[in-house]
Amino acid sequence: MTLHTIEPGQGTLHGSFSRDLPPALTIDAGDTVRFSTLEAGWGLEPRRADDAPGRVYSPRVPGRDDGHALCGPIEIRGAQPGMVLEVRIEDIRPGTWGWTSAGARQNELTRKLGVHDAVSIDWTLDVERMLGKDQHGHTVALRPFMGVMGMPPAEPGIHSTVPPRFCGGNMDCKELVTGSTLYLPIAVAGALFSTGDGHGAQGDGEVSGVAIECPMERVDLTFFLHDDMHITTPRANTPTGWVTLGFNIDLHEATVIALSAMLDLIEELYHMPRAEALAMASVVVNLHISQIVNGNMFGVHAVLPHYALQAL
Repeated sequence: MTLHTIEPGQGTLHGSFSRDLPPALTIDAGDTVRFSTLEAGWGLEPRRADDAPGRVYSPRVPGRDDGHALCGPIEIRGAQPGMVLEVRIEDIRPGTWGWTSAGARQNELTRKLGVHDAVSIDWTLDVERMLGKDQHGHTVALRPFMGVMGMPPAEPGIHSTVPPRFCGGNMDCKELVTGSTLYLPIAVAGALFSTGDGHGAQGDGEVSGVAIECPMERVDLTFFLHDDMHITTPRANTPTGWVTLGFNIDLHEATVIALSAMLDLIEELYHMPRAEALAMASVVVNLHISQIVNGNMFGVHAVLPHYALQAL
């Protein structure tokens, strides 16, 4: 196993997914990559005392770098469409600052919630104690994860980082913390994996549109390939339990995708017929809304807690 390091900069930063982006790094299956990432908005420093934005990364290529600040792409030798990429999340260490906002983007949700003003919250992150403290003295526990982990679809051209896809991307699933293993269907040769959009903490739904957006000092990911695994949507084995994810412009359809993938998983793990798997899911599986804010794409994840269902 080889440890590679990748820092944000020219040739490693991009704000879109595309099969045509040249890889920033080429590795073998089994290798680990240590990423350092900017916060999603390309910020290089916290907001100033007058609440003006701090410095942001430049130059950026218009049309290519309009989305989240992603680090990559990482090419994995031997990766081919139809395979599955296994991503072991070994360690995630946030930077020392972050921000959250609400009301800046007025939309149907903010109007229905009666939010007419904008607010910005600045966070100081204590990584040793895993606590975040805002400018008003409020403190929250940190549970860092990467909002975006994914690969480009097979279609040519530039693809936005905003919507999540079957091959990953802006999933905003708070279960994908250190100790998790993520499985993603591969759509392009080499996989071309990228990550970014670090979150210090987030609630299910990410209801204001952002979490604690923060840079990540260190994100250690180890990559493996599977040619005998067949999935059509992301799944993960996390410290909480097994997770399957679904994305769709309709929340009900996103739920169906996540739940169908969970039934597939229960059938695999416990060798149950599908009707029995659904019955068991009704007893032990929890459905969560991952996010409701990524354009018009909803995310749902189904969670099967460890040891909730045990085989004889």
